[in-house]
Order: sequence, then structure tokens, then C-alpha cells
Amino acid sequence: MTQLRERKKQQTRQTISHVATGLFIEHGFERTTIADIAEAAGVSKMTVTNYFPRKEDLFFDAADMVVRWPARTVAEREIGESALAAIRRAYLAATERQDPLLGRFAPGFARLIADSPALRSRLREVYDQQEQALAAALTEAVGPGGGLLEPRLAAAQLAATLRVLMEEARHRTLADERDDDAFFSGLAALAGQAFILLEPALGDYAVRSA
Repeated sequence: MTQLRERKKQQTRQTISHVATGLFIEHGFERTTIADIAEAAGVSKMTVTNYFPRKEDLFFDAADMVVRWPARTVAEREIGESALAAIRRAYLAATERQDPLLGRFAPGFARLIADSPALRSRLREVYDQQEQALAAALTEAVGPGGGLLEPRLAAAQLAATLRVLMEEARHRTLADERDDDAFFSGLAALAGQAFILLEPALGDYAVRSA
């Protein structure tokens, strides 16, 4: 019964998200209301807000994965691997599989973000949360002897790099770059350059010993 309930909850969440996406694309983010989404999804407004407390959360329904993946990558890094090396490996692997979480928005989505102050504000929150989660993971990775300042500074550098790459992906989408192979190969090349620039400061930081 528990599994069935969880499956139904997930289906409801996906339905609400799918319906909201269609309404945002058709009518715009600002003009679409929670009531519109609830009516189109066949649920109550309370049900919508139980799953998505803010309308911005409906738009960025994958935000938690964006926030968590760098921190998770650091926590799961291989023996002998630094935090930088782990994030570089994970990022480049994501470009290989053409993961949309790197910022490959649908053109309509990218335009909605560009046109909405509320969505741009929410995206900045996502970036901040990603940095905070990464700082916590690095603090745990280096242990008590690693100090409090260094993990935060390292997280700031890594998160800023990921933010620049995400924004570059969004701008390329707005520029109507439609070829996925060219898009992701270009992003991989840019990421490679960015991570090389971080190497002097972070190349041997938070190397996993065991």
C-alpha cells in the first residue's frame, strides 16, 4: 500500500508539472495562476501548493537535482580524486549524455526565464542553494582540520564556474542553437577551459584518501 501511495503521489506531481509547463508556454509564466494549473490538472489549489509551494517551483521542478548534484559528486568522489576532478568528470559525462540539467532548456522555457524577473530571481536562489550544499559537502570532505573558510571559498569558486556554464547554456539556447551535438560539444570545450583555470587553486583540494 505504501508503494502504491508513493507511486500515485509521484504521478500526481508529474501531471501537475506537465500541465503547468504547457500553460506557461501557452500563456506565459506571469499570466498563468495556480488556480489555472489546478483546474487544468483536475486537482485543488491546495494539492498544487502541497507539491509546489511557489509557482516558480513548478517552473523549475528539477531544481533540487541541480542543487544537489555537485555536493553528491563530491561526497561520492573516488579514492585519490579531488573535489575539482570529481565535478569535472561528472560535468563532462553529463555533456556526453546531453543532460538537459546542464541548462539545455527548451527555447520557449529559456525565453520565459529571460522575460520574467520572478524566474530569474528563483534561478539565482537555485545557484545560491547549490553553492551552500557544495560548501557543506566540502566541509564534511575535509573534516575538522580543514577549517571553515577554505570549504566555503572552494565552493564559491566551483559554484561560480557551474553558474557561468549554466548561463552560457541558457544564452546559447536563446541564440537559437538547435543542434544538440554542437551545443553540448561546445559546452564541454568551455567547461574544460574553465576547470583548467581552477586547477592551480583547487587541483589538490579535498582529495579522497580512503
